[in-house]
Amino acid sequence: MWQLLRIELFKIFKRPRTFIAFGVITLIIALIQVALKFGGKEYVDMMMSGLNNAFDMPTDQMINGYLVCYVILNLLLIHIPILVALIAGDMISGEANMGTLRLLISKPISRTQLLLVKFIAASVYTLLLLIWVALLALFVSLLLFGSNELFIARDSGVNIISASDIMWRYIAAFGFATIGLITVTSLAFMFSTFADNSIGPIIASVCVIIIFTILTQMQIPFYDETIKPYLFTTHMLAWKGFFYVKGQDGVTVTGSIENAAAILKSGLILLGYSAIFLTTAIWYFKKKNILS
Repeated sequence: MWQLLRIELFKIFKRPRTFIAFGVITLIIALIQVALKFGGKEYVDMMMSGLNNAFDMPTDQMINGYLVCYVILNLLLIHIPILVALIAGDMISGEANMGTLRLLISKPISRTQLLLVKFIAASVYTLLLLIWVALLALFVSLLLFGSNELFIARDSGVNIISASDIMWRYIAAFGFATIGLITVTSLAFMFSTFADNSIGPIIASVCVIIIFTILTQMQIPFYDETIKPYLFTTHMLAWKGFFYVKGQDGVTVTGSIENAAAILKSGLILLGYSAIFLTTAIWYFKKKNILS
């Protein structure tokens, strides 16, 4: 199995388009960092416009590496799933398109083992992509902007998290984001087993992601009560919960999470979706008549 995994990873990273996602992410993060480096005060003033009258906001302290990373994650994590789909949607259909899938299933491994190895390889790619985001968004931002307290604007006010209480929250947030992106990986991977070319699964995955994301972002009560609770994109946003902290007499409680149960529930739902998508892919692939 390990040898097969190495082969699959080699296949992924020998293709030039694999590095498109890394290049796009690098460019986007760099653009955001440059914008905040030279126009961060104006951005923070706009972000806190509804609170400036009620609070004396120390703008200079607010612009630091932790806040920059939080801004980047808010802007970027809803788009990374599209980049993940470019690779995961090609894992099986790409082999069929090249005419090598029939050769693969003739090897002395079961179809289930073949699918699992390919899914693990796609998941490793997803994990490496997220690690790259963490390196650029968090650690490079800390080098450029320094560290300080993290100010999180909310409808009910502002959460102020001390610098010593932040890093573990980012580790947890990136860990949760990994679960969400694995769900996207499993969705695109499932579509990949249904087709004999890569275009269809990739387009289908991107369309599902875009539609679900739009529905998640729409502030319409009808959708809030009927559709949103069942969309995996809704639960992918639960990473923000690690930065929503409890307060006591107006003071943030160190190490606290306002609604840990909701984060756990969202994580379990995402894992459930991943299991359903992967199980469906295995079930279909085992009975599929492979001619290419």
